[in-house]
Amino acid sequence: MNGIQILWKRIQKKIQKSDLFFTPHKDPATPERVIHKYNRARAVDYANKYAGTTWGAGNGQRYNQKYLDYNSKGGDCTNFSSQVIGDKEEGGGLPMKSGWHYLYRNDGSQSWVQTDAFKNFLLRSGYGRIIEQGSFSDIVQSVNERQQHVNKPQLLPGDLIAYVLQGDVDHFSVVVGFDQSGYPLVNSHTADRFRVPFDLGWDKNTKYLLIHIQD
Repeated sequence: MNGIQILWKRIQKKIQKSDLFFTPHKDPATPERVIHKYNRARAVDYANKYAGTTWGAGNGQRYNQKYLDYNSKGGDCTNFSSQVIGDKEEGGGLPMKSGWHYLYRNDGSQSWVQTDAFKNFLLRSGYGRIIEQGSFSDIVQSVNERQQHVNKPQLLPGDLIAYVLQGDVDHFSVVVGFDQSGYPLVNSHTADRFRVPFDLGWDKNTKYLLIHIQD
C-alpha cells in the first residue's frame, strides 16, 4: 500500500467517525407563525343580532341562549363583548386561549366575563391594542383626526370601547357603525344598547379606551 492509499484510508476513517459529514446542517425549527384572522363583518352581525334590545335585534330573544346571562352576577357587558369577538359559529371567531374561554352552557373564565381581566387579556394576547384613550373630548378629537389620516389605525366596526371610572374598567361596548357625522355607534349589554352614541349615559368623569381588534 503506497502513501496515497494510506492517507485515503485515514481520511475515510475520520469521515466515518464524524457526524458533520453525514448529517446535513439544519437550521433550528422555527415555530409556524399563526395568524388568527378576525371576521369583523360577522362580529358586527353578531353584535346586532344579540343586542340587548329585542326590537332592535329582531331575533325574538334578547341574548344568545348558548351563554349564561351574567346580569345577576355583576353585569353581562364583558361576556357579550367576548362572544362578539370569539364565538366560532356566528361571531368574530378569535380562538379561545390563555385563560380566555367559555365552556358552553356552563361558565366563562375570569378573562371572558370580568372587565379589567378582559382588557388585560386583549392587550397581552395581541388580539387588541389601544389606539386612543382619554376623556370624551380627547376621544372625539382622536376619531376625527384618524378619519383624516389613512396611515393611522382606525376605529372600525367590530372594535371595542372600554369605559374607565376611577382607574378601573367599568363597562365594554362594541362599535357597530357610525352616524352621518362619523360619530361611533355601539351595542352593549348592561345597560342594553342598540346602535346608540358611544357616550350615552356616561358623564364627564368617564375615561375611554378605544381598542382596535387586530385583523
